[in-house]
Amino acid sequence: MNNIAKYRKRKGLTQKELASELNVTAGAVGMWEMGKRRPDIDKAKNIADYFETSIENIFFAQYANEMIVNDKDNKAS
Repeated sequence: MNNIAKYRKRKGLTQKELASELNVTAGAVGMWEMGKRRPDIDKAKNIADYFETSIENIFFAQYANEMIVNDKDNKAS
């Protein structure tokens, strides 16, 4: 998964509105949010720029947090 939906909802946008801003279809936004497809690197950069954050925060922050939690759990065992 990624954080596209989180950032989109913070801005109060629908998938259709975000799609319009990014010149893609609402279906593409939905697929990205569900993790069924990934945008190409240029589109990922456009998404990050639109939300004024990094590609890492959009696409990898959740994984980093999960890895940190899992690492802490493994060390506690």
